[in-house]
Amino acid sequence: MTYEGVLTKMQTEFSNPIQYYLVFENSFLSLNQLLDKSLEINFVGYQCLNCGKKKKIFRQGFCYDCFMSSAAAGDWIMKPELSTAHLDIEDRDLEYEKKVQLQPHIVYLALSSEVKVGVTRKTQVPTRWIDQGAVQAVPIVEVPNRYLAGITEVALKNHYADKTNWQKMLKNDVPEVDLMAERLKLENLIPTEVQEFFNPNKEDLYQLHYPVLQYPGKVNSLSLDKSPNFSGKLTGVKGQYLMFEDGTVFNVRTFEGYVVKISI
Repeated sequence: MTYEGVLTKMQTEFSNPIQYYLVFENSFLSLNQLLDKSLEINFVGYQCLNCGKKKKIFRQGFCYDCFMSSAAAGDWIMKPELSTAHLDIEDRDLEYEKKVQLQPHIVYLALSSEVKVGVTRKTQVPTRWIDQGAVQAVPIVEVPNRYLAGITEVALKNHYADKTNWQKMLKNDVPEVDLMAERLKLENLIPTEVQEFFNPNKEDLYQLHYPVLQYPGKVNSLSLDKSPNFSGKLTGVKGQYLMFEDGTVFNVRTFEGYVVKISI
């Protein structure tokens, strides 16, 4: 059976284990049902997720022109502290920026390869943590806009990592850490204007379990640019990665906007 379409990040359902789906325009794959089965992935071409044109993907599923102009690719996406919609100041499209920035955001601690701090919109809980391959996560504060979340993250980056070590995450090389105890230490580290949103005693620890038959001892990242044709037996899904029996791992998120043909 063959499926063809444009790669976008895998859709998920929060359950035990997490359910993963690759969704194309006219079909979808339930990846949990494909564990221990052989898949063949073939690179076909490109399709920008923003303009839909068959142009080479530059970053985040966008062609170069869209990445440089679209409001959905502004610097404040990766650096929330640069958000300015709360000041009524436009970056690329104020209406879009208000819609995204002026809504509840969560600053959190997550355990994926080590304890990391991060920011997500409240509507993306727990999807954001699943996408990072976190095994545990706990909110620190819920604030009314992206800017406040951003300055909180900046303050905490002096004490915690803000990126996941993807190789450790995929090997399940995760230390034992009490995230609830870690959160208790933070009250004096967060900015003064965010103190009122801090609730260290709330019972809201998330546990996340992934559909993995075996974790690799060594990982080798698959690039469709270098290896446009690949086949292997699927042994797990974690974060936004497909994991194969030979240690090959494929980051679906990295190749958003690539058109592929997948045969089972």
